[in-house]
Amino acid sequence: MNAAKTDKELRYGWTTGACATAATKSALSALFGQDFLDPVTITLPKGQTPAFVLATENCIDGVATASIIKDAGDDPDVTHQARIISSVRHGKSGDGIKFFAGEGVGTVTREGLPLAIGEPAINPVPRQMMIDVCKQMCAEFDIALDIHITVSIENGEELAKYTMNGRLGILGGLSVLGTTGIVVPYSCSAWIASLHRGIDVARAAGETHVIASTGSTSEKAANAIYDLPDYALLDMGDFAGGVLKYLKKHPMDRLTIAGGFAKITKLAKGHMDLHSGRSSVDFIWLSEQLVHVGASADLVESCKNANTAMQVLTEAEKAGLQLADHVAKLAKDFANSVCGDGISIEVIIFDRKGNLVGRCDD
Repeated sequence: MNAAKTDKELRYGWTTGACATAATKSALSALFGQDFLDPVTITLPKGQTPAFVLATENCIDGVATASIIKDAGDDPDVTHQARIISSVRHGKSGDGIKFFAGEGVGTVTREGLPLAIGEPAINPVPRQMMIDVCKQMCAEFDIALDIHITVSIENGEELAKYTMNGRLGILGGLSVLGTTGIVVPYSCSAWIASLHRGIDVARAAGETHVIASTGSTSEKAANAIYDLPDYALLDMGDFAGGVLKYLKKHPMDRLTIAGGFAKITKLAKGHMDLHSGRSSVDFIWLSEQLVHVGASADLVESCKNANTAMQVLTEAEKAGLQLADHVAKLAKDFANSVCGDGISIEVIIFDRKGNLVGRCDD
């Protein structure tokens, strides 16, 4: 199905969970002696009823398989155009509905996720969507509700390398995700959800300290200081708000925020989305911060017309001023205002080579 459009002409997409549910429904029809449903219509959690066109279909030796090519709309989703596959077969009497991880779908190996260890990484909402489809189809054809569902994602193990699944303890492939069935362009909901699950996994492992980094350089440099296990390292990227808001509800003892000067400057100004397209460095504000570290009026004025935040920092360092420490403190204060005072927060700023340039902790 073609994804829907927003008012700004950005197309919505469909989650892996929605695609897996549609493939499951179509395959069940074939398993029960009917034709594959193509197109196949499903009902999403909020009542929408999209239809999906099959990419492939096959029924052999008591196993019916259907696949759908995922359309993530205009979202930069790692699974855009991935083939989502569902194979269904009858289970033994009394089995009920069982889920299995096919090729490219991961398996849970750590506590803290909303699934038990050993379970296929098919999240609760997609599971429920497929369970509802099974109940509907089995009731329609008067068939016992003993169905085995195997979900696969073509090339999923390779695609999973570009996600946080490994740190979350999801091994062997991707997760089947989705809470609404719809991918909102540039909401990056899957990334933010992974950050939340990362905090959950760290808490479940008994870890009391996590590092949230804006990039790989800052992560490596920060963890050279602390040597935390990989599950305590959050690839925060631009989503500071996703980390801070979740920690307010699910606190830990200690949070280290690590990043480059420009992104930490935006956090210090009160931005929680640090992406260049959604927030920018306020050079007037940044120049005014030079006053607080003893800069001359001429330096303050000249930095108002700077091209980059790093240019301002370089000029401050030449003058022997601790601007990065000051910005780190402001960022820490803002982070505390979001999380509350129950968490010990530290902010560390690194340059592009991973050298420490600013720091503020409790």
